[in-house]
Amino acid sequence: MQNDQLLKNEERAVIALRALYQSYGYLPYKMSRFEEYELYARNKDFLLSDRVITFTDTNGRLMALKPDVTLSILQKGEENPGCKRKVCYNENVYRVSRRSGQFKEIMQTGLECIGDVDGYDVFEVVELAAKSLALIGPEYVLEISHLGVVSALLEAAGGGEEFRRSALEALSQKNAHDLARICEENGVPAECARRLAGLVTIYGSRGPALQKLRALCGDIAGEALAELDQLSALLDAAGLGDEVVLDFSVVNHMDYYNGIVFRGFLQGLSQSVLAGGRYDRLMRRMGRSQGAVGFALYLDRLDQLRSPRPEWDVQVLLLYENETPAAAVAAAVQQLRAEGKSVSAQKAVPPKLRYQECIRLDKEGKPC
Repeated sequence: MQNDQLLKNEERAVIALRALYQSYGYLPYKMSRFEEYELYARNKDFLLSDRVITFTDTNGRLMALKPDVTLSILQKGEENPGCKRKVCYNENVYRVSRRSGQFKEIMQTGLECIGDVDGYDVFEVVELAAKSLALIGPEYVLEISHLGVVSALLEAAGGGEEFRRSALEALSQKNAHDLARICEENGVPAECARRLAGLVTIYGSRGPALQKLRALCGDIAGEALAELDQLSALLDAAGLGDEVVLDFSVVNHMDYYNGIVFRGFLQGLSQSVLAGGRYDRLMRRMGRSQGAVGFALYLDRLDQLRSPRPEWDVQVLLLYENETPAAAVAAAVQQLRAEGKSVSAQKAVPPKLRYQECIRLDKEGKPC
């Protein structure tokens, strides 16, 4: 199956991705279209938008069409020491479209690894994120970051919550000028400000970027740097090279995420189509003690990709008359399809239909 075929139909992409995820032991998960609104109200900051479609159930409960899959998965399931729950999904979520500003039903696919998560699980999820992008289009970039590094440098800089929020915003925009100004206004020591500003410049191939990062951090964020080293080595062993890069402008919500975070891009699209990372902090907020890592692929954004239009809509236009026996038409269609050709059987030429070849059947069903 060619990649351009996948992009013509979201369902085909879903089938291919599910086969990939199940080959790694991720089991399909199906959920209801709606949940109690309270679940989303408690975690509005985690959602891409706080606008949620709600309605009152027959028993008086306030319900919502689900705007997110992860929250719904996390509130179900038991914790088993040493075990991991691995699920994949293909679900429709209901969010405000960035383009139209209206509510839209969005097809989303992804996976979650929940439980006794370790370094291997993080690698596996990052590897599957890269393979998911490659399955859709060969030209892709997966940007990874580590919030442990960002958090350690911010903690060393001091400052309050407002400083952290402003610094993260500048970092996410790769705005070194604003970051320097924010540090100066908050009295951040020069060395700490230099290190934060240095994060803006770290981007690209993991080997050189990691060397630069180690020199920048010094004795800060040692554990996070070790995790990045381990992940990079595993990615190298898996044959994933310059498609997976380091970029510290990836700063997912730090009240929910921790550790490795990432986002993915496809050639031809300006916005990311994949996002994920480790979110142990979200687990804690939901009363869970174990860890979790996963990602979501936003299939609705794929319709912005423009595949080359084929020269024709159908290879053979088969024209027949009112008196032509149905059995003769069926036999002709069957023969053409057996030859590997697409065929449209019509009594007249449809307006704007592009075809490669036209075959006419007479009243007896013979080509004429």
